[in-house]
Amino acid sequence: MARGDDTFRTQGVIVETLRNAEFKVRLDSGLEIVARASGKMRRGRGIRIIAGDKVEVEVSAYDPTKGRIVWRHR
Repeated sequence: MARGDDTFRTQGVIVETLRNAEFKVRLDSGLEIVARASGKMRRGRGIRIIAGDKVEVEVSAYDPTKGRIVWRHR
């Protein structure tokens, strides 16, 4: 997914953990999307994402049902 004008960032809450490091995220707007962890969240065991975590998601303008988790809030 390219960075730039074709994505937008929003916040949401992890609803469910899916297979293959994917998560169901309920956005602040009420929509539910499937998102993947990005960057260092995928590598190692330093950052864990579980149901109930508040996250920042980068959503594609081309396919608004998919996104990337770019930040997990404490």
